Amino acid sequence: MWKRAFREASARQPWSTITSKRWSSTSPTSISAAVDTLLLRSLKEHYLQVSKMNPPPVLLSTVCGLRQLKEKVNPPPAFSIIKGALDGNGPVLIRTYGNEEIKLSIMRMAYIAPGDGESDGNDEDVNQFFLHVDVSKPGQDKSLHFLCGLYTDALGIHSVSLRPKLDGADFLEDTTTYSGPNFVELDERMRDAFHRFIEERGVNENLFDFLQAWLYVKEHRGLMRWFKTVGTYINENSPAKNS
Repeated sequence: MWKRAFREASARQPWSTITSKRWSSTSPTSISAAVDTLLLRSLKEHYLQVSKMNPPPVLLSTVCGLRQLKEKVNPPPAFSIIKGALDGNGPVLIRTYGNEEIKLSIMRMAYIAPGDGESDGNDEDVNQFFLHVDVSKPGQDKSLHFLCGLYTDALGIHSVSLRPKLDGADFLEDTTTYSGPNFVELDERMRDAFHRFIEERGVNENLFDFLQAWLYVKEHRGLMRWFKTVGTYINENSPAKNS
């Protein structure tokens, strides 16, 4: 959905007017200042374009604007939002189950397996997620980690592994630990038992609406912040200001 905003803003940019012939008799400082001006204009237009975006149709039933997210969509009972999750890269939700602590983190499947770029017109990219489920117990230095696929009407386990306890951004970055056997190759009764294990802890497709809306807001905030900070940096370090 962000690609569409980029295309619409980029279509209005005069980058094609910057040619070597045009600048052949211009001083390097003037060229640099002109390029900075065009870049700042582009960043501003993209910023304004993204700021006016509404949630995609699939979200309109659950999100009525970014400011109302907290009122309109809440995590399922027993789960709470981890403080600072919107501005970090770690887990999103946490809950306790008996003596266990359960943390959930979400990621778009498109980040791991990008498509051909032609799916911008459908809702596939906002309907498929990887859900990381970390189940830990006090006094133990390892936790049980489930990598799941989360969809609007289903949740499926991809892998189960026992890994060292991880915190914060490290939650998704451990790529050295054996991730266990291919889940589909396990005995059917064992697969069913693992699914019941996480379902008893509240990990199911009912998480979808909240996590989808939460991820949209997180991406929107991050994109707005990126345009603003990059523009500020270029503006503060432009040749015109330093001359």
